[in-house]
Amino acid sequence: MRSQALRADVLMLITAVIWGSAFVAQTSGMSHIGPFLYSGLRFAMGSLCLLPLVLRRSTSRCPHEPLLTRGLLQGGMLMGLALALGINLQQVGLMFTSVTNAGFITGLYVIVVPLVGLLIGHKTGLGTWLGAGLAVVGMFLLSVGDNFQVAAGDWLQLIGAFVWGGHVILVGLFASRHDPIRLAFLQFATCSVVSLVLALCLEPVHWPAILAAGPAILYGGVIAVGIGYTLQVIAQKDAIASHAAIILSLEAVFAAIAGAWLLDESLQTRGYFGCALMLSGMLVAQLWPHTPLAGATQKA
Repeated sequence: MRSQALRADVLMLITAVIWGSAFVAQTSGMSHIGPFLYSGLRFAMGSLCLLPLVLRRSTSRCPHEPLLTRGLLQGGMLMGLALALGINLQQVGLMFTSVTNAGFITGLYVIVVPLVGLLIGHKTGLGTWLGAGLAVVGMFLLSVGDNFQVAAGDWLQLIGAFVWGGHVILVGLFASRHDPIRLAFLQFATCSVVSLVLALCLEPVHWPAILAAGPAILYGGVIAVGIGYTLQVIAQKDAIASHAAIILSLEAVFAAIAGAWLLDESLQTRGYFGCALMLSGMLVAQLWPHTPLAGATQKA
């Protein structure tokens, strides 16, 4: 059991590295194509990566079980709509803020989840409120400039964090009823279709630009979506819930490291202190003794 838990922790750490570094790919991709087109192509690629797993599970587990049911389709589409809103807020926000800011503000979903849970009757403990307080102070130091102005991209990332919180609750609701791989495929496909429709309506679509963005699309789709999510699903079979939440929240740290290393991003001292407070808030919210919320560590 201990070796399985250690293996799960290592896989989740790899997942956090992949998700954090994906912020760089998301920024790089928009050097050539619009945010909606990048999201649409990225999640189309992720859907194709999961398709063999969907087909394999349907034949190996129960050949007579239908590939799709009404409940599975509804759940996957609802999750996909929330995912499309969250990922496109994040993607557009990256046009107006840094990878470091985006990673840490998005990471606030680990605090937002129990706060959103209040709306549906879940109890929220002292640790969540304390963690939220630290995170708010940290975000102030990270995002608020000398003239008490917040970059438009940071506002979009913050709104997106609340959307991610709602998405996590949807994942927790439907994953307990349906096969998670099929749900993931359906939500990725739905997100791709929504994003591509927005791209066709709002953005220029040119094949040479898509080819130029190819490496970023491949990394964002195959690595971050396809492999990253699959590793998370495999890991969480044997993961300790508190470990999962803590390790996956390190996505924000790896986003900051990737931004500094690959994009030469840097922060002032108050910005780094703000990041430290936000990470502390995330950890306090997860480590403080409380009754865990189902699905609280799921993220697409």
